Amino acid sequence: MAKYKIAWLPGDGVGTEVMDAAKLILDKVGFDAEFIHGDIGWEFWKTEGNPFPDRTIEVLKNTDAALFGAITSKPKEEAAKELIPELQGKGLVYSSPIVGLRQLFNLHTNLRPCKSYAGNPLNYKDNIDLVVFRENTEGLYCGVEFHPVPEVVRTALETHPRMKRFADTPSEDLAISTRIFTRKGCQAILRSAFEYAKKFGYKTVTVVEKPNVIRETSGLMVREARKMVKEYPGIELWETNIDAQCMWLLKNPNDYGVMVSSNMFGDILSDLAAQLVGGLGFAAAGNIGDNYAVFEPTHGSAPKYSGQNKVNPLAMIRAAKMMLDYLGEIDMANRIEAAIAKVVASGEARTYDMGGNTGTLQMAQAIVDAID
Repeated sequence: MAKYKIAWLPGDGVGTEVMDAAKLILDKVGFDAEFIHGDIGWEFWKTEGNPFPDRTIEVLKNTDAALFGAITSKPKEEAAKELIPELQGKGLVYSSPIVGLRQLFNLHTNLRPCKSYAGNPLNYKDNIDLVVFRENTEGLYCGVEFHPVPEVVRTALETHPRMKRFADTPSEDLAISTRIFTRKGCQAILRSAFEYAKKFGYKTVTVVEKPNVIRETSGLMVREARKMVKEYPGIELWETNIDAQCMWLLKNPNDYGVMVSSNMFGDILSDLAAQLVGGLGFAAAGNIGDNYAVFEPTHGSAPKYSGQNKVNPLAMIRAAKMMLDYLGEIDMANRIEAAIAKVVASGEARTYDMGGNTGTLQMAQAIVDAID
């Protein structure tokens, strides 16, 4: 019997290709696992009206962790048009399966390490080593939205004096997306960030919000950070606004170690950080909860490249490496990390985004050959 059960979720587009590439590396280091396929993505939306079927949820419930490839998402009107005729007009509304997955399993922490590998021609600067902790289940992505706005919602909002300026706007001309924070949610992501800084010797944790304008939600996050830092002697809390932080991160990326933010701000911040160290071809993420975790590259399904054996698989391979860390297979993870660094430094294998013509599986094979 295999040591682990891993949910295998290729998803859409290039997801299958980068997952196949990662499998070569996991086999090479001797990862003892049963990989259980799960249906997820655009094809299941079109044919079943559900991009995240219940059968896949059952797979996740009976595995130790999951690897996820990529997903296609479209606005609700476009999504509705692509349903098969039998499902048209049934009132089905598309929602992102990866967002639903994070919320269903309370994967509250999105961990995105951003490291510049020596020799990578895409590095903005060398010696960047920072980690973004993004709250993963609340904020603007919680999905509590209205358009048109129901009268009961409007009536409640009109108790706030600042709603007066919208008094003459018809409800059908209003769209509202809520930004919901909970104290528990703020504490969970902050705790993850501080514990990571403590474990790996980072001297600062930077909380990135906008409390001077978004006073209640960002304010709650910052206040909880100020309380929590008292439990971590030797770690300094820095506070920055998201707009200024984007400027400073570009100017002085080597100044930062652990950064923590809410869902949307963290999404923006982590993509900026990823571009500093090579772009989405290098960007991996872990969606981590108290009892389960899903690991993925942060790039999309890139349908125009699907089937071309072209995209950079290093983000997916790094996601697999993060999964090994999560499972406690540290030696395997370290061997993969060393092999990635060796291949990037040599410059002999470079995918199209790195200025070369190495294919997806060929890059994976180069990593395989470099594993000690």
